[in-house]
Amino acid sequence: MKVSVLMPIYNDENNLFNSINSILNQSYKNFELIIVNDASTDNTLEVLEKFKNLDSRIKVFTNNKNIGLTKSLNLALAKSEGELIARQDSDDLSLGERLKKQVELLQNSKYSFCVSRAINSKTQKPIPRYSYYFPTKLVMNFKNPFIHGTLMIKKNVLNKLGGYNENFYYSQDFKLFFDLIRKHYKYFYIKEPLYVLNLENNISTIKQKEQKYYFDCARKNITPNLII
Repeated sequence: MKVSVLMPIYNDENNLFNSINSILNQSYKNFELIIVNDASTDNTLEVLEKFKNLDSRIKVFTNNKNIGLTKSLNLALAKSEGELIARQDSDDLSLGERLKKQVELLQNSKYSFCVSRAINSKTQKPIPRYSYYFPTKLVMNFKNPFIHGTLMIKKNVLNKLGGYNENFYYSQDFKLFFDLIRKHYKYFYIKEPLYVLNLENNISTIKQKEQKYYFDCARKNITPNLII
């Protein structure tokens, strides 16, 4: 099965080299890496052009203006050709067997999506540490139980949901997971960390107030009215 890895990027020239290489070095080779450059103002585009010329599996699209993560994800989804959709953030890393293990889990199975634990890049400890032992619906009242960057989902399932909900400028990942669980899609949580997660100076830490507002809207199943 072909995997389409979606990676929106905005001003991340210092991290994207390692992040892209973590996908190119996967043991599973049947993939495309769809990168949406969200009108970066640093040297992101120059780095991406060099990568694109080195590997035909890399497809780069550049937005004329900054449209945000949610719309960039849907743009990447619309350009995708794979039966499976995977996520990758430009400041994170996928471990070498990640795609292979997730594809093996999802192909010809009852599961619609899967996620895994990750390694905290600073502490080198696995996360989440305890919450994944508790019922998902219970944890969702307090936090997102899933790490978005570890997601692999069947494309037809994501399309049935209409892709990412563009009313959610932030917490679009929690909204997606909330809807998947609410609609009773089956999933598998891989206990083994398959991903290295950066928790410093990312959206979740810089925009905590906004993330919380959109998180609460998703949890209450209401449409946000906060203007960004």
